[in-house]
Amino acid sequence: MKDIFSLALICEIAAEFRAVDISFDADAFIARSMEGLNKLELTGRAAHIADAMRVYLPARFAEAAAVIGASLGPELPPTGKIGGAALRYMPHVLFVRKYGLDDYEAAMRVQAELTKRFTAEFSIRAFLVKYPERAYEQMLVWADDDNAHLRRLASEGIRPRLPWAPRLRAFQHNPRPVIELLERLRDDPVPYVRRSVANNLNDIAKDHPELVIETCRRWAQEAPEGRTWIVRHALRSLVATGNQDAIRILGGAANPSIRLSGVTIAPQHVTLGGNTRVSFEVVSTAQQSQRLLIGYTVHFVKANGSSRAKFFRLRTLTIHSGEKIALSATVSLATMTTRRHFPGNHRIDAIINGEAHPLGNFEVITSMSVPA
Repeated sequence: MKDIFSLALICEIAAEFRAVDISFDADAFIARSMEGLNKLELTGRAAHIADAMRVYLPARFAEAAAVIGASLGPELPPTGKIGGAALRYMPHVLFVRKYGLDDYEAAMRVQAELTKRFTAEFSIRAFLVKYPERAYEQMLVWADDDNAHLRRLASEGIRPRLPWAPRLRAFQHNPRPVIELLERLRDDPVPYVRRSVANNLNDIAKDHPELVIETCRRWAQEAPEGRTWIVRHALRSLVATGNQDAIRILGGAANPSIRLSGVTIAPQHVTLGGNTRVSFEVVSTAQQSQRLLIGYTVHFVKANGSSRAKFFRLRTLTIHSGEKIALSATVSLATMTTRRHFPGNHRIDAIINGEAHPLGNFEVITSMSVPA
């Protein structure tokens, strides 16, 4: 992915700035951006280009932000699929985060535009730290905006534990202002926004499970389909750890009477970037119907050889006495922006109403490795 920040893209960015500001020295910007670029990784390249922007854009941040804003392309559709092409705006976002903190108004205006083309969830957090009350009020305003990208930023930017970003310690300690904001978005018409609301609640549940249980119990009452999905997704970590309050909110049976059969994991050896498929059957051994919340946990190997469990929701269903239900899922070992994969033995467990049922293991190997 780092290769997106290439000479070709830097030339495009230079041309966009030059089209807005005829005094912009495109050749010097390109040369400065290319110095040492190939030695850097993705984020390092974006930060390096942002530093070059600082040299060749207008010295006053408000003027530089105006050039950036006028240079931007069309908005993305609010699907949640940013895609690799949108990464081209990462240097712009890092520029705002690093050089815009002393010009609140100009920074907020340009972040509102950037988030429609990429995302400003990482840059906005610096403003929430420096201007907590003022920035929080802005997030409330954006939560009511007609633009789905801004509504999504209101939720995503204020997440206490946003992955790959510094934690917002104030909201991690007291998340009630976050809950107040999410109340405005719980019935948002756009799935992209609702997904952020659910992820935000899931974050909060890691530090304040009872608050999230209380919120989801209230939200689940006479909930439309979209809010029902938020509640289910928001409780996924609590369900995975066997929290019975969360399981009851979702209608799950306590201590379900079941057994597993027909377990297969194939292939057993998977190269980095590939995938494997796990299949199993759930058989009811109860005399009555049972509501089951079914997912699975993959214990992904980390760089240091230890493992970290990642829960994936599979299905919620009602199983009748003696019934057998077949389930399957594909486990991807492709590199993602939020997860890298490493060789080693990976364990998979089925998680049914909070109970772990071991399914087996598969081995991740490098492309050069050939099992004996």
